Amino acid sequence: MAVEIRLARHGAKGKPFYRIVVADARSPRDGKFIDRVGHYDPRKEPSEIKVDAEKAREWLRKGAQPTDQVRNLLKISGVLQEEKR
Repeated sequence: MAVEIRLARHGAKGKPFYRIVVADARSPRDGKFIDRVGHYDPRKEPSEIKVDAEKAREWLRKGAQPTDQVRNLLKISGVLQEEKR
């Protein structure tokens, strides 16, 4: 089973609010998920990002693959360290 850390959209039309969830890659965007790791509100100034760092790191150790947007949010929140090459 391929597991992803991705965004699930909630909120009204034009007022998005996202939850950062761990889900099976085959499930729909806003469908069934395994665990909730945090949330992201792009409408606030500055954008609000809250992540349970311990849960996120645990899922990353288990092999969950974050999407590109979630990877950026995890870097901003300090869960992932920037790789310098």
